[in-house]
Amino acid sequence: MTIHLGTSGWQYRDWRGTLYPPDLPQRRWLEEYARHFATVESNAAFYRLPEARTFADWRDRTPDDFVMAVKASRYLTHIKRLRDPQEPVRRLMARAAHLRPRLGPVLLQLPPTLPADVGLLADCLDCFPTGTRVAVEPRHDSWWTDAIRTVLERRGAALCWADRGSRPVTPLWRTADWGYLRFHEGRAAPWPRYGRQALDAWVRRIADAWPDRADVYAYFNNDPGGAAVLDAARFAHAATAAGRTVTRTPAGQE
Repeated sequence: MTIHLGTSGWQYRDWRGTLYPPDLPQRRWLEEYARHFATVESNAAFYRLPEARTFADWRDRTPDDFVMAVKASRYLTHIKRLRDPQEPVRRLMARAAHLRPRLGPVLLQLPPTLPADVGLLADCLDCFPTGTRVAVEPRHDSWWTDAIRTVLERRGAALCWADRGSRPVTPLWRTADWGYLRFHEGRAAPWPRYGRQALDAWVRRIADAWPDRADVYAYFNNDPGGAAVLDAARFAHAATAAGRTVTRTPAGQE
């Protein structure tokens, strides 16, 4: 099993001195990030969908083994609330396709005010091109039903396992032959770090759910103070010690 390990975004000024040398220009941060990590979750498309040339530029600036997960536009998830998904999905995928082999999963993070709707979810997932890996992160408790789980399973979409406060905030359903995790905020000091016990528990959950041949994507979203970088390295150490294969993380940070 390969755990594709990275962070949610890379352009954080307070990562200077943790990941980025103090004198490195911001325009070179992606290249530096890709030296230390083999994957990133890009949040840019959530706020404003980049042009095709931006995706192509990211492709050209990263190495062959690099994978970029893309968070879908809030226009689709928060404004349209999954209604009429054909055009937003088509536009997203047409542009993200310029990542070519760098394109990883697409994340649909749903608003916490959106209750479950089996039909809306199914229609949205059906709009993605065949073979696209889509992860879904619901944030309303009404989504935890057998009907929603069945929709995800039948379409090969992964339920995003989310952590907040060093605890799962979603059911630990395995709905696809691959997985997707997001770490939002730990409980260790200094805030928002994760402690070793919490990360060890997540390694065990992954190992219990997926066989060695499966791909699991894991992203740390607790960016303040470089916590995501440090916790990704700590998680990699724990996973490697448990006999799991993990993509590269910054040396000397654990």
